[in-house]
Amino acid sequence: MYPLEMEGNSNPKTTNKPKCNSKFTQQELPACKPLLTPEIVIAAFALIGALFVPIGLASLHASRQVVELVHRYDASCVPVDDKVGFIQNSRTDKTCTITMTVPKYMKSPIHVHYLIDGFYQNHRRYVRSRSDKQLRYKSAAHLTSDCVPEGDTADHAPIVPCGLVAWSLFNDTYTVRVNGVVTQVNKKDIAWKSDKNNKFGKNIYPSNFQKGRLIGGATLNESIPLSEQEDLIVWMRTAALPTFRKLYGRIEKDINANDNVTVVIQNNYNTYSFGGSKALVLSTASWIGGKNNFIGFAYLTIGGLCLSLAMGFLVLYIVNADPSNLSWNR
Repeated sequence: MYPLEMEGNSNPKTTNKPKCNSKFTQQELPACKPLLTPEIVIAAFALIGALFVPIGLASLHASRQVVELVHRYDASCVPVDDKVGFIQNSRTDKTCTITMTVPKYMKSPIHVHYLIDGFYQNHRRYVRSRSDKQLRYKSAAHLTSDCVPEGDTADHAPIVPCGLVAWSLFNDTYTVRVNGVVTQVNKKDIAWKSDKNNKFGKNIYPSNFQKGRLIGGATLNESIPLSEQEDLIVWMRTAALPTFRKLYGRIEKDINANDNVTVVIQNNYNTYSFGGSKALVLSTASWIGGKNNFIGFAYLTIGGLCLSLAMGFLVLYIVNADPSNLSWNR
């Protein structure tokens, strides 16, 4: 017996081992152990199918009620073969005009998105090139070690916000006209409230941004705190797939069928260097969001499969069961 075990213990044969007679240690906790009889399995599949099929039909109907206009402009807005040289030349006029005809009535708010294809925002080195502490706290402006190569200027001054994510901020602009009349695009409240309130500080202001050797994208107003730079906040919520769309603003005015929508684009963003593409998207929304037929088809597929399995199991159960043992004969 060790001294620590003997101390304060008058019985040398006993120790301080925990009791092992609880229900948890003896695995005697109450549990549900359903017996999967044919009746229960058939009823479960039938119930899932009966729930999923109506949800799928409702989702598909809502998605098809969404009116969406998509216009790709990256190729048509560059009149020369050397697209990279054209977009990198600061002296060229990059104004481009596109016209779309509205096929159906579009009820406000109409969401204006930019769609980019071939941009891997989920790349590990790209996603890590940012400083979340710097975006949130004023005292952390110098924490730029994770932002290389866009952490400091040539004079070793910290860049706020630093990193490749902020540096590559989208900088195309859109001016919308409906039947020749300029229509305002509201850019307020386009970012998530959780991002504005929790990820970007109200007393953090941009400094030395886009003042490096190579300009990546848009510039920021140094008199506006990061929590109010909603274009930046939207862009820095990185996409999971190489094809993504991000909210640019909202048109808070109905657009009727056969109206002509003219958009004057400042084609500044360089998707040509990596073989990407750009498109403008005007879309209404439903209770499930934008146009997305996948949700409806997924519910219909699973619901239909469950109903088919329920019917198949029911037929097998009737064929193989003794008629005298069927539940409705008891």
